[in-house]
Amino acid sequence: MKSPESTSTSHLTIAVDHNGTEARVRLSGRIDVESSPDIRDCLLAILSGKQSVHTVTVDLGDVNQIEASGIATLIEALKIAGHRQIRLQLQGLHGSVRRLFDVTGLLPLFETMHSGKGVV
Repeated sequence: MKSPESTSTSHLTIAVDHNGTEARVRLSGRIDVESSPDIRDCLLAILSGKQSVHTVTVDLGDVNQIEASGIATLIEALKIAGHRQIRLQLQGLHGSVRRLFDVTGLLPLFETMHSGKGVV
């Protein structure tokens, strides 16, 4: 059963879809020090939630900028997911967002999926 949820800050929208044991977190806008706590809260709720989740996909296809705080949030979620034996994968990496993951050497830590505009 699919249950969409949505949260929005001034420059970031977070939409969550649950489908069985999978959750998709679609982010749209800019990820910075102001929006990272909302993403963290969302991901932690999914990873430690009452629903049994085996895979969490974070869709970054509509993210136009990500700062270090956003990367740190995703790394924290990756560590928690690993401890709970949940797959955390990134989708839609493109442009400057992908370059940041490349330059920092963090891209190999994440499982990535192909789709979206100019993606991996």
